Amino acid sequence: MKKLLLLATGGSIASVEGEEGLSPQLDAPDLLSFLQAKNPRYVIESKLLMNIDSTNMQPESWVQIAEAVYDNYEQYDGFVITHGTDTMAFTSAALSYMLQNVSKPVVITGSQIPINFKKTDAKKNVVDAIRFACEEVGGVFLVFDGRVIRGTRAVKIRTKSYDAFESINHPYVAHIHDSEVKYVSSMSSIKAQKHPKKLKLDTALSPDVFLLKLIPGTKPEIFDYLKPLYKGVIIESFGIGGIPFQGRDLVTKIKELAASGVAVVITTQCLEEGEDLSLYEVGRKVDQDHVILSGDMNTEAIVPKLMWCLGKTDQLQEVKRLMETPVHFDTTV
Repeated sequence: MKKLLLLATGGSIASVEGEEGLSPQLDAPDLLSFLQAKNPRYVIESKLLMNIDSTNMQPESWVQIAEAVYDNYEQYDGFVITHGTDTMAFTSAALSYMLQNVSKPVVITGSQIPINFKKTDAKKNVVDAIRFACEEVGGVFLVFDGRVIRGTRAVKIRTKSYDAFESINHPYVAHIHDSEVKYVSSMSSIKAQKHPKKLKLDTALSPDVFLLKLIPGTKPEIFDYLKPLYKGVIIESFGIGGIPFQGRDLVTKIKELAASGVAVVITTQCLEEGEDLSLYEVGRKVDQDHVILSGDMNTEAIVPKLMWCLGKTDQLQEVKRLMETPVHFDTTV
């Protein structure tokens, strides 16, 4: 029988109606009270870490969650983290970087509709997350609507539907139906990927990171404002990696930004298939030796990874090396 720990952080799943709308109010034991009391597969305990809407989730909150897993790691066989959906993908990626050498399942889930509503996806998602937390696998995973996604590959693409999350640029790990976990064929070896090394907690984050989505008409001067405020800037470029250099020349300002010591990451606004600055002139004009290439990483992983890398070093070439090195399947080389 598996011994599991549920760590509650708030979110829609724990929300109730109030005078100003839905807000998280239910405690961790409240969430478990909606499930069947006994199960021969596991025993589960619970702890409330915070009770916030995930819109209010901060990098410091990620650290608190990671520390809770680390502090309780030896006492439990698996972990379930309930979380709001809006920033869940950022949190799942952040945990993937901060919890190194994970040999047990750390499963994050939530719901689109509160668990105390008559019609809700919460009960199924929690049951599925618990079920996957009983598996003999290691790593951080997001479980939602019967889908198991690696922590670094999840993206929320729907605001209302139960199938809110997709695995971007990477296969699903597994599907869960009626308590049966069926691994995707390409993921069948995942059970052999439990890490032999001791769990390492690595929570040094630098939250001084900014995300800029380019639009036609973006003013070059924006980079002058960002320069003294942030250590890292992520630029969502056009298409496969296009940066304007005519009309409003952003390329020159990006070079200046990198030369000033700011870590600059180039990614794409497109959800799938990633960037490739080598294809078009509008990409090649960017100095690829001094900017960070994101490959097919999603933005939800790039943001916490850059915070994590900048927490380790301020040497830009080392930040570039770390960012471009795959961690927990966050990018395809």
